[in-house]
Amino acid sequence: MKRINEFKLTIDSRSINESFARVVVSAFVTPLDPTLEEIADLKTAVSEAVTNCIVHAYKDTYGKIFITGAIYESNTVKLTVRDKGCGIDDIGKAMTPLFTTGEGDRAGLGFTVMESFCDKISVRSTLGKGTTVTLTKKIAGKVQW
Repeated sequence: MKRINEFKLTIDSRSINESFARVVVSAFVTPLDPTLEEIADLKTAVSEAVTNCIVHAYKDTYGKIFITGAIYESNTVKLTVRDKGCGIDDIGKAMTPLFTTGEGDRAGLGFTVMESFCDKISVRSTLGKGTTVTLTKKIAGKVQW
């Protein structure tokens, strides 16, 4: 697949930046003429990935969240959300619906939500070094370059 466009963004792991990441992703995919549902799907998936970084990767501390996006000529969008936090001990368990290491109001549905709104999701993680979540979604519209 030939890459048409890309972006790189680094944000602090602060809750206020979750909405900023959503807006960036929304603006980035606009040339593909996505439906409102497709935009909402991507924004929600990115929101969940960024929130996981804030709540789990950098629990009780702050760090950087690295977001990259690419659009391919097949109208496919690939978004990567990476942190350098604590990592995930058992990815399979972490991706199980309702499992959470969070406290209180955490529902344990972050990965489930990401999977439901994207065509593909992959998760790589190393304890003590961080986690990378890659979200892939094909957009029905046509590229407006």
